Amino acid sequence: MFRFLFRFSGLWLLAGAFVALVIDGTRSITAGRMIVMPAADAWLALHPASIEALKAMGERDLPAWLWNFASAYVLNAPLWAVLGVLGVLLILIGRPGARLIGYSSRD
Repeated sequence: MFRFLFRFSGLWLLAGAFVALVIDGTRSITAGRMIVMPAADAWLALHPASIEALKAMGERDLPAWLWNFASAYVLNAPLWAVLGVLGVLLILIGRPGARLIGYSSRD
C-alpha cells in the first residue's frame, strides 16, 4: 500500500515537473531568452506563509551549512528540476522489492 502511494506521488511530481518545464519553455520562447522559475518563487506564489515558516525553522533548527546549501541551491533551482528529482526518488523508494520465494533465479 505504501509503495503504491510513493509511486503514485512520484508520478504526479514527475507530471508536475513536465508541466513546469513546458511553462518555462514557452516563456523562454516568447521572451527570446532563457526564463526559469525557481522553486522558491513557485512556493511563494502558492503559500507564502509556509515558506516563511520554513525559513524560520531552517535558520533555527538546521546546521548553518545545511541551511545555506538548501537555500542557495535547492530553493533557487528550477522548479521542474526539484519536482523531477523528488518524483524520481519517490518512484525509486516505491519500486517493488526482489521476490525471493516462488520465483526462478534464472529470470
